[in-house]
Amino acid sequence: MTGYRLNRRLLLTAGSGVFGITVLNTLTGCSEPRKQTPEPAGTSASAATGGRLDWRRVDLDFVAVYLLVRGGEVAVVDTGTAGSAGAVETGLKAAGLSWASVKHVILTHQHPDHAGGLAEMVPQLSATLYAGTDDVAAIDAAGKPIQAVKDGDEVFGLQMIGTPGHTLGHVSVFEPGTGVLVAGDALRNQNVLEGSAPQYTADAAQAAASVKKLAGLDVRAILPGHGRPITDGAKEALQKLAATLN
Repeated sequence: MTGYRLNRRLLLTAGSGVFGITVLNTLTGCSEPRKQTPEPAGTSASAATGGRLDWRRVDLDFVAVYLLVRGGEVAVVDTGTAGSAGAVETGLKAAGLSWASVKHVILTHQHPDHAGGLAEMVPQLSATLYAGTDDVAAIDAAGKPIQAVKDGDEVFGLQMIGTPGHTLGHVSVFEPGTGVLVAGDALRNQNVLEGSAPQYTADAAQAAASVKKLAGLDVRAILPGHGRPITDGAKEALQKLAATLN
């Protein structure tokens, strides 16, 4: 018998502004292909940016893709595994948008569960691609150039945070105006908030230092690559984690 899980929409507050994180309803079967039925779009005003923005989480079962919709344009953070293009397209359609709306694709790192879907998306994209300097060469972008980014760079109003350790070129994505942190695999929240999974970490010391670095940000929501978003007490949870690391 096939088991199913249904994910629903989350709402976050950021300062005096309110914005939405929309999680696509995902019907996940253990032995059947995943089907997706998106909820109505949830978009609201951000006092920090003065414009409309909407974070959307495309749940790919064990990993997530995040879409930031702002002013009719989209930044995609990570692309999931190979075969994820259809799920991402569903997320775009749920926002009333299409591949043509995607202007930026930011890859947190080179691993195939985060960058594996890129090659099949490239023919449909006119977007600029971005990844951390030390990971660019390892990513299959189907011949399309990837722009290397480093700590402190800005893309679409998003701050690139160099968080090496999980991979040497790992970057996290931070929106200062709302405090939203898309952490890639620098953080995970599958049971409790943790850092990079040791068995997949290139440099444990750098990974621990990256968690401490993230803990110094004014984080109000954590969107991890693996596990549920943290929308309440995110900064405190991150600082507590950082305090346990050497």
